[in-house]
Order: sequence, then structure tokens, then C-alpha cells
Amino acid sequence: MKLIFPNAKETALFLMRRAGYGFERKDPDTEEDAFSRRLSVGQYPKFHVYAHKEGDRLFVNLHLDQKKPTYGDSVSHSGEYDGEVVEKEAERIKLAMEKANRDLI
Repeated sequence: MKLIFPNAKETALFLMRRAGYGFERKDPDTEEDAFSRRLSVGQYPKFHVYAHKEGDRLFVNLHLDQKKPTYGDSVSHSGEYDGEVVEKEAERIKLAMEKANRDLI
């Protein structure tokens, strides 16, 4: 699910941390920052986000990873990009972004 936040007053790192996400890495191909938020004590399931800023806009690409991707002869990614759980998380991120922007005023 793709989200755009206009008037983002801080870096992607700062804003995603305020939304409860931990930084994972910078994608070498896209230069986007990768973040995740675990839903249990294990590594999966987790929400996974790629985020970057263009000017004052923050672009967020959100999905839910149910299990570790399998690679080899066939590539299988178990990410869910829509559905009720992802929509609820998108709404939670929106509220966190609104609060972060209010707190910075």
C-alpha cells in the first residue's frame, strides 16, 4: 500500500521511528530506507516499509510479511500489500505522522 505524507517536517528515519518502526537498511538499488515493525517476538510476521523523501513529501510503501521469503530456483515473497490488517496499519501510521508534525510545530 502506497502512502504519501505532504509537509513532512523531518527525515524518513525520524518519522518512521515515531511510528514505531525500526531501521533495517538502505536499499542499494532504490536508495530507499527500509523499516520494519514486528507483530510478535519472532522475526515474522512483521510490517515492512520502504520510505523516502522528495522535498517535503514522505513516500511510504507498506506491506505485511507473514513469513520469511524463500529464494532459490523460485522466488516467493509472502508480502501482503492490501487487506484489513494493512489498512489498519496504514491508518495507525497516518495518525503517528499527524502527531509527529503537530509535536514539531
